[in-house]
Amino acid sequence: MYGRFDPRGWAAALAALTPSGRARVPGSWALYDFANTIFSYAIVSTAVGIWLTDPSRLGQADGQLAFSIAVAISVGLNALVSPVLGAMSDRGGRRLPFLLFFTVLTIVPSAIIGPTPAVLGATLFAIANFAYQAALIYYDATLKTVSLPATRGRLSGIGVGVGYMGTIAIGLTLFLFDIPAEGIFLISGVLFAVFAAPIFLIVREKPTSDQRFRLADVPAALGQLPETIRDAREVAGLPRFLLGRFFYSDAVNTIIVVMSVIAVRAMGMTTGQFILVSIFLTVVAIVASFLWGRLVDRYGPKRTLLWVLASWAVGLVIGAVALGMPGTVPGVALFLLAGAIVGSGLGGVQVADRVFMIRLSPPAKLGEFFGLYGLVGKGSQVVGQTIYGIIVFLLVDSLGNGAYQVAVLTLIVTMLIGYWLIRPVSDRWGEPLGDEAPGAVAPPERLAPMSAPLEPRS
Repeated sequence: MYGRFDPRGWAAALAALTPSGRARVPGSWALYDFANTIFSYAIVSTAVGIWLTDPSRLGQADGQLAFSIAVAISVGLNALVSPVLGAMSDRGGRRLPFLLFFTVLTIVPSAIIGPTPAVLGATLFAIANFAYQAALIYYDATLKTVSLPATRGRLSGIGVGVGYMGTIAIGLTLFLFDIPAEGIFLISGVLFAVFAAPIFLIVREKPTSDQRFRLADVPAALGQLPETIRDAREVAGLPRFLLGRFFYSDAVNTIIVVMSVIAVRAMGMTTGQFILVSIFLTVVAIVASFLWGRLVDRYGPKRTLLWVLASWAVGLVIGAVALGMPGTVPGVALFLLAGAIVGSGLGGVQVADRVFMIRLSPPAKLGEFFGLYGLVGKGSQVVGQTIYGIIVFLLVDSLGNGAYQVAVLTLIVTMLIGYWLIRPVSDRWGEPLGDEAPGAVAPPERLAPMSAPLEPRS
């Protein structure tokens, strides 16, 4: 009957997205997004900070400092070595063995934090967070393996949407069962392992090179960054895109980290209210991710990304206005509206910019350049969070909520700089049509004129 759920239809739709023609391949790939989101929400955003700042451990001041140091070290170190990690996988043309190694290195240390002493727990978290960030390099690069060129935006959107479902699932679990911080680590580790397993059991990739990575290759890989930068500069449009990504990722990464503080400290919400609001915004992001994915396939990643960034600028302005009316009905309404716009944009950024990166990167350098892509994102996270924190620290005593407004407005500036930088970049650059799978249909923007002229490779 019309309108009845038909699993065969869904399976056929998924099968059409992948070169293998098997629905379980893109399905298992998307489940990894579900799995790693459990780690980022339950452990990074929730458990570690509460666990370290408990009076029985380090207390509020020292615990927060230890948490900040662990995040800075893990993200900063990963930023430095991410191009090297990508270059390692390019030597053999395989990503899954590296993804498996760093997934295990994420799960095991984080799962055993609960009963450990505080300093050891912070160290284990730093190791796990480093590995989590490293795993994303290989996961993003496997999108090319499991999708057709014409369907990468759609599958990327599905992955992001499924990932947000992971946020809802673990958020509701924490809220409904009132799990203490000590128990969150083990539960999250088990769930991460369960939902990550399918990608390693089902997805198969063919090596694109006869070479294999060996320990003797480490010195050469460690010296890869300067060469990677030189190679990237030879790819038309890629340097400008990466610089633009540095600026708009500044705003994206900062908002993800400080949203809870803004909601509770500046807007006067309770922690429980914030969790419920974050779940609502996650639902918005899920729906938007699928829509953004379709727009990527129809109009291209560049146009879609520009639309996302423009919507973010509007959302941040509305949010800044809401911060001037804390505790009032209009203020809360504007804050929720801003959150819905920003939440939808979070999905859009993730969907569009990794497809954009694949378009610009030569296939043989995909892992290496995704490492540089990760370096840019992580570097902007460190810089953006530091600037935001300094502004709030210097102005909050004199301006109150005005300090948060100023800090949010600086994010609008960096967002608009990113918009300006990527606007001239054409997403027709990058891999040739000959690299596409037999029978694949080129994306429409490959066949129609773009707003930006196609420039020759240097």
